[in-house]
Amino acid sequence: MLTGKQKRFLRSKAHHLVPIFQVGKGGVNDNMIRQIADALEARELLKISVLQNCEEDKETVAEKLSRGADAELVQIIGNTIVLYKESRENKQLILPQ
Repeated sequence: MLTGKQKRFLRSKAHHLVPIFQVGKGGVNDNMIRQIADALEARELLKISVLQNCEEDKETVAEKLSRGADAELVQIIGNTIVLYKESRENKQLILPQ
């Protein structure tokens, strides 16, 4: 579980990132979760865009993605979700205590 200070730190780091995944009409599926988990292992922090034609609401999408990829939900802002998962081999971010 992330503290408020850690979430604030991660939000500042995620501000300049570009969303690399989009959730559209098909919604969340196992293949997408697997790809997001792999991307989190490589990057630790990423943005996901929820498109207008997505049939599920963004909170449900965020919950499914964070639970499926075993990641922490940092924030939902607009139609963008920010996820964080500490990498085992590519550790890049050092969280404040």
